[in-house]
Amino acid sequence: MNQKLLREAPPIIREFLDYTANIKGRSDLTIEEYYRDLRTFFRFIIKDRGLIKDNIETDDIDISCVDLELAGSVTYSEIILYLNYCKEERRNNAATRSRKTSSLKDFYNYLTVKTHRLQKDPTAELEAPRKGKKLPKYLTLEESLQLLEAVDGEFKERDYCILIFFLNCGMRRSELVGIDLSDINSEYELKLRGKGNKERILTLNPACVNALKEYLKVRPVNAIKDKNALFISRKNCRMTGRGVHHLVNHYMTKIGKGDQGYSPHKLRHTAATLMYQKGGVDIRTLQAILGHSNLGTTQIYTHVADKQVEQALNANPLAKEKRKS
Repeated sequence: MNQKLLREAPPIIREFLDYTANIKGRSDLTIEEYYRDLRTFFRFIIKDRGLIKDNIETDDIDISCVDLELAGSVTYSEIILYLNYCKEERRNNAATRSRKTSSLKDFYNYLTVKTHRLQKDPTAELEAPRKGKKLPKYLTLEESLQLLEAVDGEFKERDYCILIFFLNCGMRRSELVGIDLSDINSEYELKLRGKGNKERILTLNPACVNALKEYLKVRPVNAIKDKNALFISRKNCRMTGRGVHHLVNHYMTKIGKGDQGYSPHKLRHTAATLMYQKGGVDIRTLQAILGHSNLGTTQIYTHVADKQVEQALNANPLAKEKRKS
């Protein structure tokens, strides 16, 4: 994970992060999310209790004072106030607040159940905010082709390869930036490391193989800081998740979708939807491709198809016809 973040974490939080990474096997991205969530929470507690000057912005608060005593003094009521703050002032949606609730529950479970350092868990009765069921946003086949056709510029081979990988393999952004040259063998089998460091193997299809070959012809080889990284930035470093996000947004803007929330994750949705609807891929196979541990997560793509059927039926010119009395 980001070592700077880990170093600035108070010992009690750093211990929890170490446990979560080494014992629970959570990914670096998840560890960073845990830390950011706990940092936001304790910044709120410090500010709400008046432990710092009023003129200090919440996001500038130093949490080095957080210790077992402070963590153990937190009440259920304060947590409810914090979640309301997240909703009203930070404009966090239900999904984000649910994740932050989970981070708190895991932290206090570690302090009470795992290490017995606290007697009382203030999150014991805490319920996660309900998340409304939202169908994933995705590109149509025509829009996907339009996106690929929009690729140009100095790094066009790299950018095209990245978009092709997203649209064909349905990988996560963290999985894509984590690909090493050694993760692809001579048979073009790609090893991906997903959530919880779970590995899966995908055999690249012809579109991915061709895009990869073209990119490798121009991929930098000199002065690279991470010589095993597949995708290299203009600064000769491994591409970051932020860099990939900007790349996708750039090409989305070119096809008129830059302000419509089409992130790299939406390209993952696109790949899954196209495979299920156009390719006839069954739900179990799709689960394996996407690396979902729970089949229920994958079944959202069956709901996408159901919604399209509903829309098609409602588009019938006779959909609103009533018998005349």
